Amino acid sequence: MAKNNTFKNILSQLITDVLRSSGNQAMNYKQVSSKLNITDPESRLGIQEILKAGTRSGQFKEVSKGKYVLKELRTIVVGKVDMTSDGSAYIVTDEFEEDIYVPPRKVRNALNGDIVKIHAYESKRVGKKEGEVIEILERSRTAFTGVLKVSPRFAFLITDDRKMLHDIFIPLEDLNGAKDNEKVVVSITDWPAGSKNPVGKVENVLGFQGENNAEMNAILADFGFPLSFPENVEKEANALPAELPASEIKKRKDFRNKLTFTIDPFDAKDFDDAISFVELENGRYEVGVHIADVTYYVQPDTALDHEAFERGTSVYLVDRVIPMLPERLSNNLCSLRPNEDKFCFSAVFELDDRANVHSEWFGKTIIHSDKRMSYEDAQEVIEGASSEIKEELLTLNKLAHLMRAKRFKNGAISFESVETKFHLDENGKPIGVYVRERKDAHKLIEDFMLLANKRVAEYIGKKGKGKNKLPFVYRSHDVPNESSLLNFTQFASRFGYKLNTNTSKETAHSLNRLMTDIEGKKEQNVLTQLAIRSMAKAIYTTKSSSHYGLGFDYYTHFTSPIRRYPDMMVHRLLEHYLNEGTAVNEEAYEKMASHASQMEKRAADAERASIKYKQAEYLQDQIGSEYIGIISGVTEWGIYVEIEENKCEGMIRLRDMTDDFYALDEKNYAIIGQRKKKRYQLGDEVKVKVKHVDLMKRQIDFILLS
Repeated sequence: MAKNNTFKNILSQLITDVLRSSGNQAMNYKQVSSKLNITDPESRLGIQEILKAGTRSGQFKEVSKGKYVLKELRTIVVGKVDMTSDGSAYIVTDEFEEDIYVPPRKVRNALNGDIVKIHAYESKRVGKKEGEVIEILERSRTAFTGVLKVSPRFAFLITDDRKMLHDIFIPLEDLNGAKDNEKVVVSITDWPAGSKNPVGKVENVLGFQGENNAEMNAILADFGFPLSFPENVEKEANALPAELPASEIKKRKDFRNKLTFTIDPFDAKDFDDAISFVELENGRYEVGVHIADVTYYVQPDTALDHEAFERGTSVYLVDRVIPMLPERLSNNLCSLRPNEDKFCFSAVFELDDRANVHSEWFGKTIIHSDKRMSYEDAQEVIEGASSEIKEELLTLNKLAHLMRAKRFKNGAISFESVETKFHLDENGKPIGVYVRERKDAHKLIEDFMLLANKRVAEYIGKKGKGKNKLPFVYRSHDVPNESSLLNFTQFASRFGYKLNTNTSKETAHSLNRLMTDIEGKKEQNVLTQLAIRSMAKAIYTTKSSSHYGLGFDYYTHFTSPIRRYPDMMVHRLLEHYLNEGTAVNEEAYEKMASHASQMEKRAADAERASIKYKQAEYLQDQIGSEYIGIISGVTEWGIYVEIEENKCEGMIRLRDMTDDFYALDEKNYAIIGQRKKKRYQLGDEVKVKVKHVDLMKRQIDFILLS
C-alpha cells in the first residue's frame, strides 16, 4: 500500500511538472502520458485517475471535458536573472515590485544576467512569490574567462565570475593550444540535456595566471570588451586619408589664425578638445571649444561606426586605455596635436568679464593648435610661472571660477572624491599608491566643456516643444530618491553634519557645504561615496534633458566623441538640425542611448575590477602588516575597511570576529554584537592586519585588531 502511494505521489509530481513546463496549457491524460513517454495502458489510466482525484482535491482544474490545468494561480513573467552564491536566483522584473525567488533546482540552466521566462506563483511564505525557469530567452553572455585545468582525458575552465557556478567542460580537441593553468577565454558551444556542466571551446589564450597582461585582458574579456579590433575595422581606419581636402576646408570656419591650445594629462595620446582665445575690441572675449570632428571620418553604417557603437566607450583600466576607435583615428587623425591643421566641430562663445554669454555659434571648423600643455604645466602658470600664454590662461581661469560659482549658486553639487593612482614597475606590478589632486587647471578645462555641453543641449532643447520637439540625446540625471537621501542625511548627522532637504536646491546647497566641511577629514571618502550612492545614476536618453547634479535644465555630451559614442550621436544630430533637418526617429535613438548607458556602466565596472586587482596585488606582499582604516561598508557577512594610507579596501569577515555574535543593523550602517552590544559603524576608524589576499577573486581579507 505504501509503495503504491509513493508511486502515485511521484506520478502526481511528474504530471504537475509537465503542466508547469508547458505554460499550464490544458491537456488530457493521453497528452500528459505522451509528454512523459508512458505508453502502457495501466499507467495511462493511472494518470487519468490522478487527474480526476487531483481535481476533487483542488490540485487540478478541469477546464473542458477531460482537459486539465493546474488550479493554483500561476503567472508567466519575463525577467533578468540575479544569481546567488548558493545556486538560487532572484528574477528582477518590472511586473512585480519585489524580486521573485527561484530555488536552485528550478533555475535550470539559466545563468546570471540571462533574460528568462518563468512561472511565478505564491510561495509558502505569505505575500512572497517564487518561480521556476521555463525558458531562456536571451543569454547575457556565452564567453567566460578563467583558469584552465587540463588532465589526460579532458579539460575544464574554473571561471573568474563568482556568479558563474558551473565549470565549463572543454574537449581536448578544442583547447586551441592552451595549457594547464593558463588564463583563457572560453565560449559555451553546447549544454547537453541533463548535464550539470556546459561544453565550450577556448577562443583566446591570455597568458599564465598572475601575469599583468593576462589579468588585465581577462578583466576586459570578462566584461565583454574585445581585446582587439576586427581586421575589417582596422583596414577601414587605415584607408582614411590624412590630407584635408581644400573643398572641405572651404565649407568650414577657419580658426587657424587664432591662439589655440590643448590641456591634457601628461601621458595623454589623444587630444580631443582644444580651447581658442581672442580678446575682442569691445572688451569681451571670444572663447572657442573645439572638439575633434570624429564623425567626418566615421560615417554611419560603416564597419568603424558599428564597432564604435558596440563598444560604446573607451575603457580606462589601471595601466592601459582600450580605445573605442582604432589608433589611426584616436591618436592620429582625430587627435588635436600641436602644429597640425585639424577638422573640428566647435562651440564658440562671446563672454564678458563676468562670464555671461552674449552670443554663441556652433559649426564645423578647421583649427591649428599652437601649444600642447599638460595639467601640471598649466597649473604652474596659474600659480605664477611664466609662459607666452600666461595672460590668456589667467583670464580663462578667472572666467572658469565665475562659471563654477554661478553653477553652485544655481544648485549644482560638488562631489570631490579622492582618486587613487598606482605607481607601476615595468611589469605592471604596483609599487606605490598616490592620490591625484584636481587643481584649477583640471577645473578650467572641465568648466568650458560643461559650458559647451550645456549650451548645445539648450540650443536644440529649446528649438521646439510638444509635437515640434526635436529628438536629441541628453545626459540626464534625475533627482535623488527620497528614502536614500533620508538615510544619508540621518547617517551624516552622526558625524555632526546637518542637511536641509526641503527642496532640490536647498539639498544641493547643503550637500556642497558638507563636501567643503569634510574636505581632508578621515570621513571624507566614506561620506562622499555614500552621498554619490544616494543620488540617481546619470544616463543617456532622449526623454529627459535635465541634470540635477549640475543644476542644468539641459545637458548633453558633446565634447568627447573620440571616447564616447553618445557624443558622436550628438555631433550627427546637431549637424543635421543646423542644416534644417527634420525630426529624427526618437525611438531608434532612445534604444541607442540605452545601449550606451549599459556600456558605460560595464566600462566603469571593468575599471573598478582592475583597481581591485591592483589593490590586492599591492597588498599581496604585505601579509601580516598592520594599518589604520575607515569602515567603508557593512554587510551581513562582514565589514569593508579602506586603509587610510593607500586607499586599498578589504573585508573583515564576521566569522573572524570571535569575541561576540555580530548582526547587521542595515538602517544605521552598523554591525552590533548581540551580547556585549559593541557597535562598528560606517565611518569608524579601526586598526586591521592583512590576513589573506586572493588575486583570482580580487579579494583582500583583514583581521580586526581594535
